[in-house]
Amino acid sequence: MNPFSIAIHGGAGTLLKGQMTPEKEANYKKTLQKALDVGYEALKSGKSATHAVTTAVQVLEDSPLFNAGKGSVFTADGTHEMDAAIMEGKNRQAGAVSLVSGIKNPIKLARDVMEKSEHVFLAGTGAMNFAKSLGYSLEEAAYFYDALRYQQWQELKGTTDFQLDHSKSKESKFGTVGAVACDQNGNLAAGTSTGGMTNKNWGRIGDTAIIGAGNYANNTTCAVSCTGSGEFFIRGVAAYDVSCLMEYKGLSLAEAADEVVHTRLLKIGGDGGLIAVDAEGNVALPFNTEGMYRGMRTSAGKNSIAIYGD
Repeated sequence: MNPFSIAIHGGAGTLLKGQMTPEKEANYKKTLQKALDVGYEALKSGKSATHAVTTAVQVLEDSPLFNAGKGSVFTADGTHEMDAAIMEGKNRQAGAVSLVSGIKNPIKLARDVMEKSEHVFLAGTGAMNFAKSLGYSLEEAAYFYDALRYQQWQELKGTTDFQLDHSKSKESKFGTVGAVACDQNGNLAAGTSTGGMTNKNWGRIGDTAIIGAGNYANNTTCAVSCTGSGEFFIRGVAAYDVSCLMEYKGLSLAEAADEVVHTRLLKIGGDGGLIAVDAEGNVALPFNTEGMYRGMRTSAGKNSIAIYGD
């Protein structure tokens, strides 16, 4: 049996000890552990890496604590536009959706694009029509309402400014969620989901839904899910860059992930982090910000949840 493992993230950014109340910090850790455990139990029971990352990400999407699914931020129009992507490493199949509204679990819709369509990436009205063709029911806007998210929007409403959650040094909720896994057969998968940026305009799309930028999986190298300043992850093709460094330079998972996060992204002004796993079950969780909501659990007995850069 191949060693198996899973890692998750709930966003990276200005996370400093003392910013959150002990109760809120405990809630974050509890939800992260729940997502980690759901994914790990799936792997332990012999289910695929794709299934594990889907179920783990859904737990995070269902929580108002993270900027994905239920906790998605408000756009300039006061709506919610969500993005998600999933990829499996065996045959490099992938699915992604962008600019979707009312979808409780965008990661599930992304998986349906991968498994039930001939396409990789659907957006906007087309993605919504695809969801309806599969019988998806849409949540009312009230499902996605959160008082803190609404207040964040009010601070920017009517301006051309926008806000990445991780860019402000104050107590607030942080962005994108994701999961990567290696199953008992050595197959890899990565899934990522986000609500985007507060007060975003013009149908802005970040790195999350872009295969190779915010999400990537290849059994010969690694599976990667990114979080941070999306425009820079797109420019650096960050997720694929980790894979390339392993494939073409022979770097280990940890070396490749560190090179991308601590050198290549910083050179172009990008901040954030990523989670990655290889086919031997090794895990890497680098970030160049003060903190990153993160967790990992392996068949070797490792189980950790962390927030800060310690």
